[in-house]
Amino acid sequence: MPAIPEPIQSAATLADALEATIHHFAADSGTVHMLEADGVLHLKAASRGIPEVAVERFRLIPVGKGMAGLAVERAEPVTACNIQTDDSGDVRPGAKLTGLEGAIVVPMMRNGAAIGAYGIANRAERTFTPEETELLLAIAAHLAAKHG
Repeated sequence: MPAIPEPIQSAATLADALEATIHHFAADSGTVHMLEADGVLHLKAASRGIPEVAVERFRLIPVGKGMAGLAVERAEPVTACNIQTDDSGDVRPGAKLTGLEGAIVVPMMRNGAAIGAYGIANRAERTFTPEETELLLAIAAHLAAKHG
């Protein structure tokens, strides 16, 4: 498992960890959703710079819908090189409102189950490397254990 950078490891809150992750990956934004008792993903943290209209659209996400919902349903990363032009069906219209392009959302795994979704994105096209994906999965698992 990759080493988690210290600023992320020691972050007191999910929001702090998200900001440290965004900085580490030179990304522009991110979100954290946690699965709650109602079976829906609830937004727990969103980075600055995401338009409020977009935040409202993904405050609650059903499992299986959009990148976050699919990451939890599949228990695997979901990526888009460019959210704006993606036609895979994985990207929902609310995500396009962010103006972001390259994105990745990974499941937050605890005891073999996805309990949340952790995502970062860039304003330009970006494909995340396998090494970046593995590190983001490790970060998400660490945060699931710490905050889940």
